[in-house]
Amino acid sequence: MLSHPTPQGVRGILAALSLSMLLSSLGISIANVGLPALATAFHASFQAVQWVLLCYLLAVTTCIIGIGRLGDSLNRRRLLLAGIALFTAASLACALAPQLWLLLAARMAQGLGGAVMMSIAMALAGEALGTEKIGRAMGLLGTMSAVGTALGPSLGGALIAGFGWRAMFLINLPLGLLALWLAWRYLPEGARPAARQEPFDRAGTLLLGGALLCYSLAMTLGRGNFGALNLVLMLGALLAGALFIGVERRAASPLLAPTMFRHPALTAGLAASALVMTVMTATLVVGPFYLSRALGLSAAQVGLVMSAGPAVAILTGIPAGYLVDRFGSQRIAQFGLAAVAAGAALLSLLSRAGVLGYVAPIALLTAGYALFQVANNTMLMKDLFPERRGLIAGMVNLARNLGAITGASAMGALFYLASQRVVGTAAAAAYGMRVTYGTAALLALAALLIAFGGRRLMLRYDAR
Repeated sequence: MLSHPTPQGVRGILAALSLSMLLSSLGISIANVGLPALATAFHASFQAVQWVLLCYLLAVTTCIIGIGRLGDSLNRRRLLLAGIALFTAASLACALAPQLWLLLAARMAQGLGGAVMMSIAMALAGEALGTEKIGRAMGLLGTMSAVGTALGPSLGGALIAGFGWRAMFLINLPLGLLALWLAWRYLPEGARPAARQEPFDRAGTLLLGGALLCYSLAMTLGRGNFGALNLVLMLGALLAGALFIGVERRAASPLLAPTMFRHPALTAGLAASALVMTVMTATLVVGPFYLSRALGLSAAQVGLVMSAGPAVAILTGIPAGYLVDRFGSQRIAQFGLAAVAAGAALLSLLSRAGVLGYVAPIALLTAGYALFQVANNTMLMKDLFPERRGLIAGMVNLARNLGAITGASAMGALFYLASQRVVGTAAAAAYGMRVTYGTAALLALAALLIAFGGRRLMLRYDAR
């Protein structure tokens, strides 16, 4: 637990953690716009340069649980400093990479640093303001994550246009050094967690990482076309997952103790988070096709309309934290899930209502997501397994990443298949929109039912 910092110290702590979260999300979003420039610079195909994105995402997804667990055994302050330093150094290596394979290797290292910043920043934020104000800390970090996601494409495009593709990595140097100084200056040492004496579960970490790697590749390779390689990778994920469960049951100090998942709030919160992120990813995959093909918007107009979602997320995050602290995380989480389901249903029903019929439901959907995310993260980080706060933070981020990966593949494939059933570009895109968001509304309702069920089981669990 962090010692009681002064108000200035709290602001410094939150500034360091917020900048860490901003950088980790910016590392994902800023590279999207740079793929065409990278393909030209390295004389490579799109299939080759898309690994600039995949390497970062795969590094984050496969390592974040192990990093979270490591944060419960080591000094979190030092681990966060190491993660920021690694991210910053890897950004410089990305900018200087003379060949594509070196850029990919540097992106893997950058993703490892990003995983540290995501996981450890959330764990430390859970202690910075105390349990009575943890919702505000989660709201601030959620806002900074949304800022990084929204800022990436526009900032990356401006940097590439003015200074070339290397500038989109070089921008991380001053920001990373600032985050490093803030963390070094304001984060107190804190006490080492009691779990530090437990041996680190290397076998479990490797097996879980292998399972997540195989699953992530199975869902991303082929861009929606599920072939023989995808099937082999999925079978590899199942095999590694089965071996992981067997190892964890026998391990003296398991990476993920099976008893943790008997806690209804943990299982319900993680499952709902994955489902909601699957729904949110559909907006990124389906939105551009619907706006351009069904509504006939230009690329600039599509970008402007698509910015409505991130703008709402930015404006909602911090107020959501105050609402959670005032009314409680469970009530706000359920309200947010209801808004997500309503927004998805309206997107399906109003697909012929023009731009307003898209923007208004997206605003409701995104506001609901922001409320749910802050409330859910607060609930999971506040009271559950305080000695495993780093691991819980890793699990929260993993659930979101797996939801995003699954959503990008499954919802994209659903939109494509539905569109093939209708003749005409505009009509096909509108029909695909209705089917995809009708399904998304059902997923959001499932998340809401899970949340309600988790609350009832939680009451029984606490009564024991």
